[in-house]
Amino acid sequence: MSHISLYILRAHIGPFFFGAITVMFVFLLNFLILFLPQIVGKGLGTWLVIQLIALNLAWMVTLAVPLGVLVASLMAFGNLGSTNEITVMKSGGTGLLRMMRPMIITGILLSAWLFWFNDYVLPDANYRAQMLMIDIQRKKPTFVVDKGQFSMQIEGYSILARNIDTAQGLMLGVTIYDNTSLDVMSVVSADTGRINFSTDYSKAVLMLHNGELHQASQQNYGDYRRLKFEQHRIIMDANGFAFSRSDESLTSRGDRTMRIADMRVVVTECEKNITQSEQSIAKTLDRQIKHISGIKDSTVPEMCTSPIQGDSTTKTVTRKDAAWRTESRLAGTLSMLDNDIFQIRDRQMNANKYLVEIHKKYAIPAVCLVFVLIGCPLGIATKRGNFGISGAITLVFYIIYWIFLMTGERFADRGLIVPWLSMWLGDIVLAVFGMYLIWRVGRDMPIVDLTRLYALWGRVSHFFARVKFPRLKRNQKPIDTQNESISF
Repeated sequence: MSHISLYILRAHIGPFFFGAITVMFVFLLNFLILFLPQIVGKGLGTWLVIQLIALNLAWMVTLAVPLGVLVASLMAFGNLGSTNEITVMKSGGTGLLRMMRPMIITGILLSAWLFWFNDYVLPDANYRAQMLMIDIQRKKPTFVVDKGQFSMQIEGYSILARNIDTAQGLMLGVTIYDNTSLDVMSVVSADTGRINFSTDYSKAVLMLHNGELHQASQQNYGDYRRLKFEQHRIIMDANGFAFSRSDESLTSRGDRTMRIADMRVVVTECEKNITQSEQSIAKTLDRQIKHISGIKDSTVPEMCTSPIQGDSTTKTVTRKDAAWRTESRLAGTLSMLDNDIFQIRDRQMNANKYLVEIHKKYAIPAVCLVFVLIGCPLGIATKRGNFGISGAITLVFYIIYWIFLMTGERFADRGLIVPWLSMWLGDIVLAVFGMYLIWRVGRDMPIVDLTRLYALWGRVSHFFARVKFPRLKRNQKPIDTQNESISF
């Protein structure tokens, strides 16, 4: 590798990591804003929160690496253009493609690495993050008793504390309604109380002091008991307060948590089912055509129409019975065809969903190379190496590519466009635009030739200026050409 290539490559290292880390920080901040309310207040350990964030960093890396490549290309070649180093290299006989060669090779290597990351690391990370988020959502919030408000977090119990001593962790003026039994209604009141959980958070132990227990039977209103106590302990079931991990082997994976090989197996199975449904439709139609034509089908057993021995009466088939049989046969045939057509549509939509994910794992890594083709000539054309201009341009191309990606995915899921084109259309359009930039910038031509646009606008305006449209005088009506007659 030449000194110029090494110099250009070193100029990209700093901006690449700076741009990628900045993009990941933005994605991480957005993730925390969306999911932090679901995490806070559930008493989760620090390690679980770190694990959840680390698992979600995988999809952030997938999007941050291509954007980091675009930011690095814009900033590096923008700095080289602003310091006239590009001009010096061109005067020495180094063309634009020669200067872009190290970045093209780097873009290919990054695309290969990102493809491996998307196929081997990202599915497992998405699956584990999904399972961890489900476990977190299933866990109940930390048990809290507010002053003067009923707490019904523990199922079957309503707990009221009229005052709370936060220094000693005591509840003052406690009233508890026990609704766990349908036959007996229990109400407990005490001066003070303290609640603790067992080590596995499966039981809540409530210690009460100086109070009364009132119990009344729901079946016999005369059965009433009142007990006074100095110390009373209530053990309550506290299901859901403990954090427990689900067994990952018992949960199936979706399209975004599977590798390419696994998704191809699903696609192959769907295509096999589609073929079977198409064959079933063909057999059904062929059988009905033979029946209408009067051709006997050896694959279908004929019903016995001969009279039973010993039965002297033979029932003749009336026209009404024949019409009913024909209607029943037609209804059964239509039902079979509708079922097969539904199966074909359902399997095809399922196959399209997995084919979209397969091509997405190829298309997103390939955009690293596409952004090299765009960023290098565009950085030279702008001659701005600061992060502000580069970040704004990167944001524009990110939005454009994301629109292509999301719109194509929705169209492919609905069967409006083939799956491979839905994912590769953004790469193709941006790659063509990048080749156009290389062609224009490599020949020191402006990206958009405004002189031709100005000339075209001048010709159009001059043409309309020369055309004189007739004007109507005041109180003059237009000529009615329908009633106008011409005489010779």
